[in-house]
Parts: sequence; C-alpha cells; structure tokens
Amino acid sequence: MITCFIRYEIDPFKKAAFERYAETWGQAIPRCGADLIGYFAPHEGSNVIAYGVYNIESLAAYEAYRARLAEDPQGRENYEFAEREKFIRREDRIFLKPASAPHGKTVAR
Repeated sequence: MITCFIRYEIDPFKKAAFERYAETWGQAIPRCGADLIGYFAPHEGSNVIAYGVYNIESLAAYEAYRARLAEDPQGRENYEFAEREKFIRREDRIFLKPASAPHGKTVAR
C-alpha cells in the first residue's frame, strides 16, 4: 500500500470552488478504485495550501485508477471545472509508504 499526498496551491479567493472540487472527488475517487482519506482546505495559517490524500495498492494500480478516473463522467467534469475556474495554481504529488505504524503497531513489510 502507498499513500498519495497531493499538495495544492489554490487561489485564496476561490476556496469555495476548491471545496466543491474536493466534494466531487469524495465520490469519484472511491468509485474509481482508490481509498480516499480526504481533502483538506485551508482553515488557519496559510490560506493557499490544501491537500488531498488517498491510499492505493501500488503504482501500477495508480495508473489503472487514473485511467478509470479520466473516463468517469463525474471525474471528467471535475477536471474541466478546475480548468475552467482556475482555482488551482499549482499541484504536486508525492507517493509515500508507511515507515511506522500508529499506536505502536507493527508495519507489515
């Protein structure tokens, strides 16, 4: 299992548009095969940094998931919405694997 962390730099005056975008992914991402942890919008501190976080089995599973997401009607519309409204200034992805377990549990290797 790997976790994808997406760091967004958003337009602070279009936070509501980002939240709509996040809500839509909340439906489309699980349907297309990833385990969505959640989207996080600015609240306190920086007003331009937001995150999306989900788990996926592997990078190969990620590629298949991305293809399904691109073909999903709701996913396509959400991509178009972001492009049209231009509330995302920058988007970076990083894939991480667990290095520790929560609450003293052992990580399966």
